[in-house]
Amino acid sequence: MKIAIASDIYYPMTNGVAVFSHNLANGLAKRGHEVLVIAPSFNGKYHITKDAETGVKTVHLTSMRFPFYPDQINKVPEKKKLFGKRMPRLAYKHGIWWSINPFSEIKEILDKFQPDVVHLQTAETIALATMRYVRKNDVPLVSTGHAYPDNVTGQFKFLKPVKKPVDAAVRTYMASFLKHSEYATVPTEIAIDGLIPKNRKRFNVTVEALSNGIDLSQFRPGKPSKKICEKYKIELDRPRVIYVGRVDPEKSIGVVVEAFSKILPKIPKAEFLIVGDGIDKTDLERQVKELGIEENVRFLGRVMPPDLQELYRTGTVFATASETETQGIVLIEAAATGLPLIAVDAGAVRELCQNKKNGILCKPGNVQAITRAMTKILTDKRLQKQYGDYSLEIAKKHDINYTLSRFEKIYQMAIELNKEDAAI
Repeated sequence: MKIAIASDIYYPMTNGVAVFSHNLANGLAKRGHEVLVIAPSFNGKYHITKDAETGVKTVHLTSMRFPFYPDQINKVPEKKKLFGKRMPRLAYKHGIWWSINPFSEIKEILDKFQPDVVHLQTAETIALATMRYVRKNDVPLVSTGHAYPDNVTGQFKFLKPVKKPVDAAVRTYMASFLKHSEYATVPTEIAIDGLIPKNRKRFNVTVEALSNGIDLSQFRPGKPSKKICEKYKIELDRPRVIYVGRVDPEKSIGVVVEAFSKILPKIPKAEFLIVGDGIDKTDLERQVKELGIEENVRFLGRVMPPDLQELYRTGTVFATASETETQGIVLIEAAATGLPLIAVDAGAVRELCQNKKNGILCKPGNVQAITRAMTKILTDKRLQKQYGDYSLEIAKKHDINYTLSRFEKIYQMAIELNKEDAAI
């Protein structure tokens, strides 16, 4: 098949959508499909790149910086100080790239490529232009919903007074991309409930829960290499909590930091590794300093494979307090590494962190419960093994190979449905 994947967020950005889209494109190409990716340019200029290993072509559209959110590629710089005080950040030097008016470029690309099917990953400007194209040209469309409204609105504190109605409007908008496809997917059943209207009389498209999946050959249990331990100054004899992901407000990392601070009187050697970067890093560093736990909390910044897989193996338990996950690829990665999980019962997390099976599920924002969970797991090697073994069983259900096979079938169904609609 000739498959076009369109996404406003793409590798080397570090978030679930970018990682999944990149894995999907390369995985499909390795199976013999011709794959074209449409994404923003990260230098502003239109250009085309080709993966030397898989042959995937990525068309980087003309784009502009949106300075009010970091690009998730470059390190977020420290806030500037004035008279010794950190100033509020109004803009970012390395802002996220957006394609402002991409339709003409997308039309030229897709006219030349002549895709059998198009797969949308996002709901921003590239997605809008791509949807316009497929409607005009009657191309089969598959859409995947990756985000909750809070992933967008949670970044902007000024929206807090009107957040509920804004979230409702954003949810309707996100669902519209699923509604106007031949076939739609969302990573989990719980996410479907959160994104799709309860009254589905006018929602006539099949929406399937299909895991984003990960490469289980890359994320697996084992001891980290001596080289990685030396590079990141890891002492393997320390009990270690690890978080991997974006360091942004909606991830609620501060809740985990506070909970971690409360275990130290009992477990003074414990260490908390925060792997990732984002706009909340400065506030978290200040929180760590105010709690007096700088010796026990380390910010490693953005880490990419293959180092990332090894860093998971240094952990004793993976912890997150995020309330906005439609699935959580990092939770799958942690589970596949054999780590127990600590998470909160919000979003779609409970499908991956199953309470008292492979970890402990706490109420959102409950610092005391997260503290108890950390203490329990870090001090009980038997429980670590029990939960870790079950994590491996859960991870088996999220093999990227199953996801790829299922999408191949979904694309074929979308093509057939499109033909049936055309014949009516």
